[in-house]
Amino acid sequence: MATNVDLSGLHSKEFVQTSINPDGLKNDYMQICKEANMRPTKFIEMAMRTANEEYTLNPTNLLHLTMKGNNPLIKQQRLDDDDANMICRTLKVNFHVATLNLAYNNISDEGAKCLGRLLEEHPLRNLDISYCDIGPIGGEHIAKGIQMTETVTVLNLSGNKLGSKGILAVAGALQVNLSVKELYLANTDMKTECVIALATVLRQNNIVQILDINRPLLFSQQEETTVHIANMLKVNSSLRRLHLSKHGIRDFGAERLVEALIYNTALEELDLSCNRITRDGAGHISKLLLQNTPIKHLNLDFNRIESDGAIHISRVLSFNTHLQSLHIASNDITGSGLCAIADSLSKNQTLMGLYVWGNKLENSACVAFQELMEDEPPRLKEDYTDVKPYVVDGVVYLAELNH
Repeated sequence: MATNVDLSGLHSKEFVQTSINPDGLKNDYMQICKEANMRPTKFIEMAMRTANEEYTLNPTNLLHLTMKGNNPLIKQQRLDDDDANMICRTLKVNFHVATLNLAYNNISDEGAKCLGRLLEEHPLRNLDISYCDIGPIGGEHIAKGIQMTETVTVLNLSGNKLGSKGILAVAGALQVNLSVKELYLANTDMKTECVIALATVLRQNNIVQILDINRPLLFSQQEETTVHIANMLKVNSSLRRLHLSKHGIRDFGAERLVEALIYNTALEELDLSCNRITRDGAGHISKLLLQNTPIKHLNLDFNRIESDGAIHISRVLSFNTHLQSLHIASNDITGSGLCAIADSLSKNQTLMGLYVWGNKLENSACVAFQELMEDEPPRLKEDYTDVKPYVVDGVVYLAELNH
């Protein structure tokens, strides 16, 4: 079994230049399983062998272990708490593993306890345990590890039913942690107090750059959470990407976000898809685009902005030089709104991505997008949209493109 490594030199130049034998990882796993009287899991062996092969092709001092449970090559039961325990014990004597991906496995609170201790003792940089069976108690174990770690930059807990107890523990850990830059908490059964707690913490935390809190469980109609998020955005200087899908945001919430984002100089990507924003909310958003804020990617898919909202946005696109992609799919936009958006591209040279499928693709809109995509050179390329024109009996239609 590999000997333990002195953590004091972890980030030093000498440590980086040390030669690591990746075969030791698999050998250590086999030895630990033997000592624990457990049969080694074939999938784990395969993942370690794949990591070894990738290491051979691109020699570095860091390994990336991926053991996702939704891998179609798996012919056995997904990894469980015992497997997580063996993996953690193996990694504790192999400090060159930078990424651990255990998403879509049957790991519960007991496995999360092992992973929490791993965060405290191992210089892991990326941990993905999304869509496992981790609950509130497991969330607390992970939060304790977050408090202690100084190396983890990416943490994905999406799809675990952490509930209020787990999310509040994670929010508390962010008050201490100075390393986590990407935090994914979508579909974690967070409630109103959790969203408010995260927004409150991020008023002071200027480390987190990406935050995904899609689909919280909100029952109030007063949009308190949106107001707290807006207040946070007004003072936060680190967030680059924010996902607020399925927050029940209405025009009032959209207006509060716009008022705050006018003062924000950092946010580059905003996801407001699957909310309840109508044409009035789109009018407020157009004021934000008119201010030419740093936002490069704006997602308004599955709202209700309709043609009037699309026209509001089209009128300011000629003045915006930062926006690079605009998602307005499934917004009940008719031909007049889509044509207005298409026409605005002639005056805007920075918007490269435009996604409109799911609206009312009338013939006028189909012709407008055909002109955009078949000009020489094309103003809108197939790689940056979700529609493609085709002609039947002299009539232009748009088909859906999947990327």
